[in-house]
Amino acid sequence: MASGLYSSSKPYLSSSSSSSSWLFLLLTLLPLSLACFAFLLQWPGGINDWFTDNHPFPGMSPISKKSSDSGCVSLLGQSHATSFPYLRDLNLDHKKDLKPKICITTSTSAGLEQTLPWIFYHKVIGVSTFYLFVEGTAASPNVSRVLETIPGVNVIYRTRELEEEQAKSRIWNETWLQKFFYKPCNYELFVKQNLNMEMAITMARDDGMDWILHLDTDELVHPSGASEYSLRSLFKDVPEDVDAVIFVNYESSVERDDIKEPFTEVSMFKKNYEHVPRDVYFGNFKEATHGNTNYFLTYGNGKSAARIQDHLRPNGAHRWYNYKKIPNFIFLEEAAVLHYTYSRFSDLTSRRDRCGCKPTRADVKRCFMLEFDRSAFIIASTSTSEEMLQWYREHVVWTDEKLKLKLLKKGILTRIYAPMVIIQELREAGVFTSVVTSAHMSFSNNSSITRESSSSHATVRKVLEFDDTDDLVGESKVDSAVPPQSPPSV
Repeated sequence: MASGLYSSSKPYLSSSSSSSSWLFLLLTLLPLSLACFAFLLQWPGGINDWFTDNHPFPGMSPISKKSSDSGCVSLLGQSHATSFPYLRDLNLDHKKDLKPKICITTSTSAGLEQTLPWIFYHKVIGVSTFYLFVEGTAASPNVSRVLETIPGVNVIYRTRELEEEQAKSRIWNETWLQKFFYKPCNYELFVKQNLNMEMAITMARDDGMDWILHLDTDELVHPSGASEYSLRSLFKDVPEDVDAVIFVNYESSVERDDIKEPFTEVSMFKKNYEHVPRDVYFGNFKEATHGNTNYFLTYGNGKSAARIQDHLRPNGAHRWYNYKKIPNFIFLEEAAVLHYTYSRFSDLTSRRDRCGCKPTRADVKRCFMLEFDRSAFIIASTSTSEEMLQWYREHVVWTDEKLKLKLLKKGILTRIYAPMVIIQELREAGVFTSVVTSAHMSFSNNSSITRESSSSHATVRKVLEFDDTDDLVGESKVDSAVPPQSPPSV
């Protein structure tokens, strides 16, 4: 009987064990399944990213692997993954109804490795239109044909016709820019910048712009203090009776002598004296100069943005003015222009090669406005490569960790990462390579490209058609255009 009982209980035990196993398996798999599902839902791109290819950046055509032979591509990054979630649905071709409409004008000879990050960074923060007056490398076919394909970018070449038209500008008959005429190097560039800014005003008015800035391609606007990291947001908060705003400039403080891409390798900046308490500024002046004569290596008087309005004119590369009235301008309390000056060792020789002055103290004064530019030109013209590098390390590169920490705590130096992150993510998203590849593919499908359209000729002719009856209010109130100026010294 016992054996019978034992025998009859075996199926029951087997069935009970099987049910327990299935229950245990179910309780194990259910939490794992829910965890996996939650992980997919929280993925930045959603579930679809796991089943579809990465989308190209808005407005960019897919990249062909066979057409990545341009020398620019390696410099601009080769990753095509859209890894920056904030850029995933961003359309950089700004809609016409977005207000205010902001434009930037520049005079440049830089290559794509500098201009593309500069353009697209400013597109991200709200600039819709660019007027690029190009010479040198920037005007070469491999560079200019890429720039011409970017929506919102207007490329103006320094042709003989442009020079002839600018020679008729009213600027030559006025006194505010007079002391900069007929001098070489920086003075010549300064006059060109003003003539180009004059043309950009007319183009901006025709394009319905609201604000205009003049920047160099080694400068980035840092819209700190806005409700969001946006120039549009910043300008929306400017009172309507304000004609112009002034951005103070912060200057790059490099920590290595081998920097290749300043926009993504430099995070430390020296704050403008306007943003530093006076006792801190003068109390730490000697240490802040880093062995140089002035607080900044180059200029310290910032850059300006102006509302597009009648009778607007440039007043040097750093300011705007008006022929009919004295503009009402304000300083922005937090926003700044980040100036990446002498951030690469090669900047010493590139600046030298653009100027034919003699490397003497007497001659450099007629070529350069700022003391550091003069010293750098002489060093680059008279020293060996080893001597130049040693001088660069002593006067430009910050390697003293204790001093850096002290000046960071004092608020003279500061860390700014936003531009670095934005540009790096644009690169990793494949934006720059897409533009280069698309432009070269487009060019290869056409036997020739007309560099100047009839509309650009019309703009050149129209830009200098001023009303000569304007009263020169700006002329009587301002002695001279505002040049680059060093900060105050002790």
